[in-house]
Amino acid sequence: MTTPLRTALIGVGTAGRVFHGPLLATDPDYAVTVVSTADPDRAGQATAAHPDAVVVPTPDDALARAVDLDLVIIGTPPHTHADLAHRAIDAGLAVVVDKPFTVTSVEGREVIEHARAAGVPLTVHQNRRWDADFLTLRELLAHGRLGTVHRFESRFEWWKPVPPDTWKGRLGPEQGGGILFDLGTHLIDQAVQLFGPVEGLSAETDVRRAGGGADDDTFVVLEHTSGVRSHLWMSSVAAQPGPRFRVLGSRAGYVSWELDGQEAALKEGLVPTDPDWGLTPPDRWGTLGVPGALEPVPAARGDYGAFYRLLSAALRSGGPLPVDPADSLHVIELIERLRRSAAAA
Repeated sequence: MTTPLRTALIGVGTAGRVFHGPLLATDPDYAVTVVSTADPDRAGQATAAHPDAVVVPTPDDALARAVDLDLVIIGTPPHTHADLAHRAIDAGLAVVVDKPFTVTSVEGREVIEHARAAGVPLTVHQNRRWDADFLTLRELLAHGRLGTVHRFESRFEWWKPVPPDTWKGRLGPEQGGGILFDLGTHLIDQAVQLFGPVEGLSAETDVRRAGGGADDDTFVVLEHTSGVRSHLWMSSVAAQPGPRFRVLGSRAGYVSWELDGQEAALKEGLVPTDPDWGLTPPDRWGTLGVPGALEPVPAARGDYGAFYRLLSAALRSGGPLPVDPADSLHVIELIERLRRSAAAA
């Protein structure tokens, strides 16, 4: 294949509008040819962002054009993911599912088996694997700069005391709502990628905001077989957020603050082709060392575009997919165990 991959973008909320659309629009290996949204305002935004695309009101309308497509990206609410993925697979199209992959592990296994049996490529958009801070930490671990790690602390915390008037503010956990399914999907995936399989686990899940439909303040403990213990915080009601990473080892610790800047840049209208894309200013670098001997660590360059470069290579030449869906299924399995742990506490 030498022509752009003809792509349907199903859903243009935050996922489709911010995390997928701009990356596709600036990658010559892709052409957004169909966009599905029932919202008139979002339809107008989609037309402006993808002027060569046909904007249709429903996923059915998008999948009816399967003969003119190579790839479907599913950026709709979580409880719709499994059904839409099955339908895209039936249409013979490669599939990207936004996180969380599915609401239940049973659904996830069925989607993976369906794709395998049909010979259709399937992957999940775990874009936080290409955060600058995560890439930096992975390099430090690969070079043994911290020694033997025993504690990994990771946070996505912010101050949003009023639930949003979107599906994220309305759906319950049985439909994939709540911060454990949302931000926890990233935090757990990163922890497992860094420190491996999980033996024991526990969770505290709370609903702090009035009118909230699901957990918005959650703490997770993962006990890895490697000996590392991960403490993961995710909260919408953190009046003073803690460090993004705090990692403790036998030789040194590593602490970083602030979030990777790519999401904010995308929301501001910047794109990955900008020369400073993914760069973290020195005043936001993390520090490595021990008390009295700390040094700033230059941040690796964040690179959300890598997901789609890897996907293009996989679809064109048979290389590995950017994310193995089995990884994302495992995250859902861990979330199910964590929810049972929290309910039993």
